[in-house]
Formats: sequence, C-alpha cells, structure tokens
Amino acid sequence: MQDLNTPQREAVKHLGSPLLVLAGAGSGKTRVITRKIAYLIEQCDMMPRNIAAVTFTNKAAREMKSRVAELMNQRGSNSRGLLVSTFHNLGLTILRRDFALLGYRPGFSIFDAQDSLAVLRDIMGQDFAADSDHASRCQWQISEWKNDLKLPDQAASQAEDADQVAAAAVYVEYEKALLAYNAVDFDDLITKPVMLFQQHEKVLSYWQNRIRYLLVDEYQDTNGSQYALVTLLVGKRGALTVVGDDDQSVYSWRGARPENLLQLQADYTDLKVVKLEQNYRSVSRILRAANALISHNPHIFEKKLWSDMGEGDPIRVIGCRNEDHEAEKVVTELLFHKMKRPTEYKDYAILYRGNHQSRPIERILREMDVPYFITGGQSFFARSEIKDIMAYLRLVANQDDDNAFLRVINTPRRGIGPKTLQILGNYAGEREISLFSACFEMGLTTQLSTAVKTKVIEFSHWLVDIADRVARTGDLVDTLRDMIEEINYRGWLEEVTGDPMQAERRMENITELLAWVERLLKREEGDMKEIGDIAARLTLMDIMERQAEENQDDAVSLMTLHAAKGLEFPHVFIMGMEEEILPHKTSIEEENVEEERRLAYVGVTRAQRSLTFMMAKSRKRYGEKVSCEPSRFLMEMPEQDLAWETEKTPVDPVKRKERGNMHLSKIREMLK
Repeated sequence: MQDLNTPQREAVKHLGSPLLVLAGAGSGKTRVITRKIAYLIEQCDMMPRNIAAVTFTNKAAREMKSRVAELMNQRGSNSRGLLVSTFHNLGLTILRRDFALLGYRPGFSIFDAQDSLAVLRDIMGQDFAADSDHASRCQWQISEWKNDLKLPDQAASQAEDADQVAAAAVYVEYEKALLAYNAVDFDDLITKPVMLFQQHEKVLSYWQNRIRYLLVDEYQDTNGSQYALVTLLVGKRGALTVVGDDDQSVYSWRGARPENLLQLQADYTDLKVVKLEQNYRSVSRILRAANALISHNPHIFEKKLWSDMGEGDPIRVIGCRNEDHEAEKVVTELLFHKMKRPTEYKDYAILYRGNHQSRPIERILREMDVPYFITGGQSFFARSEIKDIMAYLRLVANQDDDNAFLRVINTPRRGIGPKTLQILGNYAGEREISLFSACFEMGLTTQLSTAVKTKVIEFSHWLVDIADRVARTGDLVDTLRDMIEEINYRGWLEEVTGDPMQAERRMENITELLAWVERLLKREEGDMKEIGDIAARLTLMDIMERQAEENQDDAVSLMTLHAAKGLEFPHVFIMGMEEEILPHKTSIEEENVEEERRLAYVGVTRAQRSLTFMMAKSRKRYGEKVSCEPSRFLMEMPEQDLAWETEKTPVDPVKRKERGNMHLSKIREMLK
C-alpha cells in the first residue's frame, strides 16, 4: 500500500462494518477497489471465489480484473475464481443456475431493447392500436416499473393516470410473451435474480455463502432493483464496500438513484464513510472551476477536490457566430494546439450535450483530414433493420437458431402472436427440438386453430423455399433481394416508423448490407458458396466492428457528456455552453437543472491539462435562426480562471499569423 494516500489506505484496510468510499473524480477509486481485493485475499485469507466486484460496463470490469490479476501475479499470488462483472452479467450468472425455478427452459434468450420493442409493438398493434412512439413510451414505463421491482399487478394497482393504466395492461401481456419466447429482457437480468432470492431462501443462502465480500463501483448509478440485489446478497453480514460520487450521478433518466448513497446510512447504522478528495488527473485551475460549479447543488456529502499537479493555463471560453463557425473554430483551435505541442490526436476530446451537435464538427474534421472516432456511435450491425435481415439469413442457414426465429416470425407482422408462440415453445421444449422444426410436426397442428396453423405452415415452407432457391440458383444476393421484396419489408418500415423518409434511409442500409455480401462473395472467389459461411462471416464482422470501437488508433474522440463519464483526456473542448443546450431546455422547463450541472461537472473533470468551452451567438432550430445566451454554468465558475474570447477580442498579431499559416498548410496537404 506504499503508493496509496492516507484515506485510500484507510478504505482498503477497513473491514469492521459496511464502507462507503466517497470518491471524487480522478481520485483513484479503481486503485482502492483492486488493492482491497488483493488485501482480502493476501492479508485476510479470503478465497478469491468468495469475493465479487460489480461495476456498470464490460470495459470497467475487464480493466478491474486485469489490474487485480497483474497485482497478484507480481506478488506470486493468484486471483483465480474471483468474480468481477457488470450487474447484468452477475444477474445472468445467478439466473443460469436456477432459471427453472422461475419457469424458464434451458437456453433462454436475452432480448435487447430492439427485440423487446418489437414484442411490445406486436402486442400493442393487436389490441391497443398504438403508434411506434407509444410503444417506446410504454417500453420506458415498463422498464421503470421493473427497476422499481413492481410486478404487473402492482403496476396496475398503483397506476396514476390513463397512460399508466394502459401500460400496465400491456405489461401483463408482455411478461406472458417473454415467457412464451423463453426469453428475458435486459431489466430482467436484475429483477429476476431479486425475485429468486425473495422467493427461494435456499438460492439466497447459496449465493450469500458464495459471495462473502462484495465491492460495488459507481454506486450512485444504481437503481432500485440493483440496490435490492446488493442488500440481499450482503445480508446481515454487512461485508460490503461501495464506491460512489453523488456529484457524478447523471443517469436518473435510466433509473439511477443518487439517494441510494443516503439510503446506505439508513440501512447500515454502522456505515463507515471515507472521502477521497485528492485528484490525480487535473491541474488545480480545472478543479477549482469544478468545485465552484458543483457547489451550487445541494449535497448528501460534502467534499472538495484538490491536486498537486500545478496551476495550469486559464480555461478558455470562445464565442462564435453560429454552429458552423463553432465547428470550424473548435477544429482550428485543436489543430493549432497540436501544432504547438508534442501531442497526438488521441489526446483530444470534443464533448457535447446531444448527438446532433457532432454533425458539423464531423464535416470539418473530414474536410481537414483529421482522424476522429465517435464513442457510443451505433454499430452498422446494431441497426434494427440490419438485425432483421441478418436474422433471416441466420435462420435460413441454421434452422435451429431459435433467437433468429423469434425475431423474424412476426417481422413483418404475420398474425402469429404470443399465444401461438407459447404453444409452439412448449411443444418444442417437450419434444426437445427447435421452434422451426416444431412447425412441421403433426402433433403441433392439433393444438392450433386452422387459421393460425395455415400461417405457421406457410411461413415455414416459404423459408424452406428461400433456402432451396439459393441452392438451385447459386445467387444468394438476388434471392435475398427477392425475399425482402416478398415480405414487403419497405412497407413494414414505413408502418413502424410512420415516416417514409426514415424508412427510405433504413432501406439504404439494407442495400449497403447486400452490397457488402456481394463484395464478400467476389473477394472469396467462389470459395464461399454456403449461406452459413456468409452468415458466419457477417457475424464475425459485427464482432470485429465492436472490438474496433474499443481499440481506436490515433484519433480525436467525439462523444456526448454522458458517454465521457469515466474517461479522461489531456485536452478537452466542450461545445454548446449555452442556455437550453447545457443546461438542456427540457431540464430547465422541468426544473431539473441539478443533474445538468452534474453533467457539466463530469465534462469539466474529464480534462487533465487544458479545458476550452465553445458557445455560439445564434443557432438554427427547426429551420429558424435563434439567439443564444451563455450557459449559467459559466457564471458559476471563478471569474479569474476563465479567459473569454470573441471575434472582437484583440488577438496577439504573432498568434494570428501562426494560426493562419497552420490553416493554409493543412489545406495544402489536403490538395496534395
């Protein structure tokens, strides 16, 4: 523990009661968690398999596990058996052991948000005549109920208005449909384990004995069901360390409750609190601005960040004419800064409140030939229309792919609803065959009405015909085009989006997918004849694309302030520091500026060496030019630490000439 400061060391060694580590931004919280795990194993003789550490992202979990392994290896020990995972992976591990107690069969599926929305649209399209937006609102409401551990009957009895009454009715049918699909949604990965623990004492006892010490990262981001999961696992033993920062709670819109930090004191009267206030990331001027900004919020616990990394340069506030000028200016300033210092592109981040703000910046970066990467951008293969066509492709290639079957059976809608799928699922489970194979069995047809039986058989034979056409003609791409035409997928997109233009854009993505398949076939020079080979290759491309998102080369990072949480960069630009952007207009109208202030605080504390705020005098909104006011957050920071610059601000002649020369040289490089 030689490289730990006094509060960090105190947090690592405390074991007598539950512990809350109040960790300010950049204060070394991951170091505390990893050292505490090593301390429990080496000094307290605890088996690694009896320790669990939980966080919110796969990336954070991987980093934590690798740090512990490296630390233990250096000391000749090992961490084999240690459980380090996200909340949802932990929930999945629990479910996999005892899923049958909740009525699930082996091989249950996990539905992502798009899969769940498709189920809801199907349910609501049959009985509730809802549009796509209504289905999305209903999905959000059901997710909120699940995060609060409210079952369908509780949601119905506590509904506060007509919308909630309708959503509660859908909730009942949605749960029936998931069980029929032998599937759980993302929220269920927390709520179902909680139900297991509450209803089956032996299961709870097993996991309490399995996990004898629990560490939780980013505790301020936990919701109601995650809090319940933690308290059930910990039980009366109280062997718990949580690390959190109420000033960085920016996810209330997805159920996070910063008040869970306060609830700990109520649930554990012997709770020990340790504050980590020394920052190892940023210069003092940046921390002074962050402290002043967040001091305008009420606090559960008071803390103040400090650093011994020097004063740092003034924080620049650059005013621009409009959003296009703002984009040009931020790129020019970034390039000028890079030219003057021995930096790389990956040392820079451009942060913004909403994804739409990135478009003009991307255009300028491309024009200036600057490499960039958008963190959190949607993968090509993650788009719902691509997932639909890929599912068809997978199912034609592998009839035992039940996940693909469930995705396409009613996309587009064929009148094969959850009740039919429940019968199909039960029959397939009894016969231990795939859903697709079950469609051809005589035994199933006795359980279905004539009309439904006809639809199921027509769908099954049609898919067989698609596979036969590929084998007969050898032309996969043309057959896929015919298939898309036969199911009238364009009409389906227009129906679910309610917008012909959006449907057209999504059809263009499918055209790109087919062009990709065509290129693959040509590149392999005829060696790739089987449709399964193509499906496997495209799936691998999807995996590689996701990995590429995590392993970027030298490139400027573009991301929202939400996506920036947990990251750090030597030099940071924050765009749109204006009223109704940051803080957001909706938050102002709903009087929820406190979370917007925390979001700005997160942005400020990402910067290590330099920080620049950008703002525009006017912007286009819905086609009209509107005037903009500087963000109130700028006024809440120390005046002496901000250097305001507008077009009217006098500029040193030498600096003006340097910037002009840099800009021209960049254009010359592009022309070459």
